[in-house]
Amino acid sequence: MTAKKQHKIKSIRPGSIAEELELEAGDTLLCINGMELEDIFDYHFLIEDTKIEMLIQKENGEEWELEIEKDYDEDLGIIFENGLLDKYKSCQNKCIFCFIDQMPKGMRETLYFKDDDSRLSFLQGNYITLTNMKEKDIEKIIRYRLAPINISVHTTNPELRCKMLQNRFAGEKLKLIDQLYQAEILMNGQIVLCKGVNDKAELERTISDLSKYLPYMQSVSVVPVGLSKFREGLYPLESFTKEDALEVLETIHRWQNQLYSKYKTHFIYAADEWYLLADCPIPEADCYDGYLQYENGVGMIRLFQDEFSEEIKKRKGDKRIRKISIATGVLAYSCLQQAVLEIQKKYPQIEVFLYAIKNHFFGEQITVAGLLTGTDLIKQLSGKELGSELLLPDVMLKAEEAIFLDDITLEELESALQVKVNIVKSSGQDFFRSVIGEVFEQIRTREGGRYEL
Repeated sequence: MTAKKQHKIKSIRPGSIAEELELEAGDTLLCINGMELEDIFDYHFLIEDTKIEMLIQKENGEEWELEIEKDYDEDLGIIFENGLLDKYKSCQNKCIFCFIDQMPKGMRETLYFKDDDSRLSFLQGNYITLTNMKEKDIEKIIRYRLAPINISVHTTNPELRCKMLQNRFAGEKLKLIDQLYQAEILMNGQIVLCKGVNDKAELERTISDLSKYLPYMQSVSVVPVGLSKFREGLYPLESFTKEDALEVLETIHRWQNQLYSKYKTHFIYAADEWYLLADCPIPEADCYDGYLQYENGVGMIRLFQDEFSEEIKKRKGDKRIRKISIATGVLAYSCLQQAVLEIQKKYPQIEVFLYAIKNHFFGEQITVAGLLTGTDLIKQLSGKELGSELLLPDVMLKAEEAIFLDDITLEELESALQVKVNIVKSSGQDFFRSVIGEVFEQIRTREGGRYEL
């Protein structure tokens, strides 16, 4: 059989059905149940059944017809070379707030790719604008019941949305939300707030309009625009002030109170940055309704604090001796500083040097740890007291690879600073265990390696 689309297998998960069937890296999937696959949606839908037929082409050209019996929705354990089984859809907008447009030239090519693919929304939680979606894409989402779909809304004012996305179709694409709502597809929304553009009365309108999609639009986050120093020739945007942040929080909290009384969900959530900028306390965990918008920086500090408190309460403390350093972004500094003080009450002989790294690479208005570079770490930590090891949060590194945004490797950082570097997962428990020296000993014993990425 010659399939129009052939999907090469990259690897097989150990202990999986695919391994039992003796499938191997380099084999090619031709069809399932006699159907060729357009993309990963077709694959996930077709393998749900308890009985399926699969046609595989081996590397030597031999074709295997396989009849498979399995549990409903049980995964086969196949990892494809192309995770979507199709070309990635790139963003066709020129959003006035796009961070990729604010990056300097000369960085690795993959950092400049703007994805706007509904399949990545389902698979990886990415947010999409809907602007490059066709009717068949919406029909497939509805037919396969793919959810949740994460949507970058920004405003429900059609004319303003066209202006913000610099796409003349952006306003009319809001109607696709109606189709998803009517089909009862779960959605999450995102508003990147730009001062003087979609804030104040426009924010009120957007929250009001989106709340009408409850319960299927299950959450919406409000995130302040990130502004780098590389904005020459771009739309003029201003940073938010403390007074602005207080006004945004007042709007969000008012809507939360109104919607919670009716729907028992807060629905609209402020990113942690608003609370820090406004110098307001972080809300309690109940206010985040299960952290539906965690990946948008909503509730990260509260979850970290609660996880940390739960872990440290279990410990009596001791006289262990350690001297270490920690580097983080300006945004997280005060939170980690408080955690370190709590640790030192129970472990008085643990000495910690905590450093807030300013983002000179992108500009000091960028305060999150995930956008710090190896260059800034080297420049600002050279000559400082670093102790026996330096702890860094895992968000600083490329996924599954020990490399920073500016392509400096972990090994190069260690060499430049002459200190052992250990990577810490972004949970309160892992932070606590890393500071007192437990996590990395366990990793070396269990994994036989140095880093956990």
